[in-house]
Amino acid sequence: MDKVDILISGGGIAGLTASAAFGAAGFSVICVDPAPPVTERDTKGADLRSTAFLQPARDLLEKCGLWERLAPHAMPLQTMRIIDAGGGEAAPRLTRDFDADEISNQPFGWNLPNWLLRREMLAHVEAADNVTFRPGIGTAGLLTRDIEARVRLSDGGHVAARLVIAADGRNSPIREAAGIGVRTTRYGQKALAFAVTHPVPHGNVSTEIHRSGGPFTLVPLPDHDGMPSSAVVWMERGPEAQRLAALDKDAFNEALNARSCHVLGPLTLASQIGVWPIISQIADRYAAQRTALIAEAAHVMPPIGAQGLNTSLADLRALLDLAEKSPDTLGDTAMLDAYHRARHTEVAVRMQGIDLLNRASMMDAQPLRDARAMGLNALHALAPVRRGLMRLGLGGTSD
Repeated sequence: MDKVDILISGGGIAGLTASAAFGAAGFSVICVDPAPPVTERDTKGADLRSTAFLQPARDLLEKCGLWERLAPHAMPLQTMRIIDAGGGEAAPRLTRDFDADEISNQPFGWNLPNWLLRREMLAHVEAADNVTFRPGIGTAGLLTRDIEARVRLSDGGHVAARLVIAADGRNSPIREAAGIGVRTTRYGQKALAFAVTHPVPHGNVSTEIHRSGGPFTLVPLPDHDGMPSSAVVWMERGPEAQRLAALDKDAFNEALNARSCHVLGPLTLASQIGVWPIISQIADRYAAQRTALIAEAAHVMPPIGAQGLNTSLADLRALLDLAEKSPDTLGDTAMLDAYHRARHTEVAVRMQGIDLLNRASMMDAQPLRDARAMGLNALHALAPVRRGLMRLGLGGTSD
């Protein structure tokens, strides 16, 4: 039986970041994931979504040594632009910019494609002496005691750990084995995720276009094939998303350009298309005996305002801070109770805000779409409110 300080279930972005962070803090770590990571853009199964690391998340990546590897591939996000196109025609009728210069001397964040993140993070953890990554192996059982947890792996092996971290997604097997329930909200939406090229430079502006069905978001990427490029997350009601995903390339490009309102000129599909269900979900507790939940094992939210993974990395920061303050009591009841208290209420409140934004973005009735535009205009017009919203988006307070 292997013995380590920490067993991490899940080798996605959150799990690999946790491996790097706890490894850098001096803990011994084994990370397992049943699916080998896909680390090439055009390989089947590649995660074509992108992640915007907001300022606090970047600080964590710097602390654990990942940022130096990621920075050359990162595209800064200087401005968040919200466009309301909810009039009778699919055209911008209200555009409002939220500029990072108002609250900081840094960009809001830095955007990277998820497949590339996995490639670079995997290379980093594989070079760490006290971190072992085992792809193709999942968790098959969990037994916890006062002094340790014992995890049975899918290959028949066993690991004894002082702390088990569940970073294994919205259907987390560790969460289920620990007996922690969840509350789930389904919106009847799916998100299409893909990359595009376009003739108009994005200017480090992330653009969110609201009409109906859900937001259409363009997030800056580095140039691709000599052209400006962006990652797209296009949220629609489920049947419409499936219809769009099944179109041939020419028909899809036509629908794509109608929905984008041509804000960056003609968009051209430049990758495969991924389809993801949109839900909100929160675990009843973030901890059980010798077990902590982070990321989508703890909470899932619609991809609005770059809140998903940044909230996940805030979980990791809180757990890491507690572990570093008292490494001798890693994984004990007092530490895990403190972790639950630090994160559960704050995340629940943030999720309520994202839920409201998503429901507003889905509005079909014209009077409601008009009210949404007036609300956006009013919030942007008041400078203290505008700056407060930007600070909240970064994970701070509105003071």
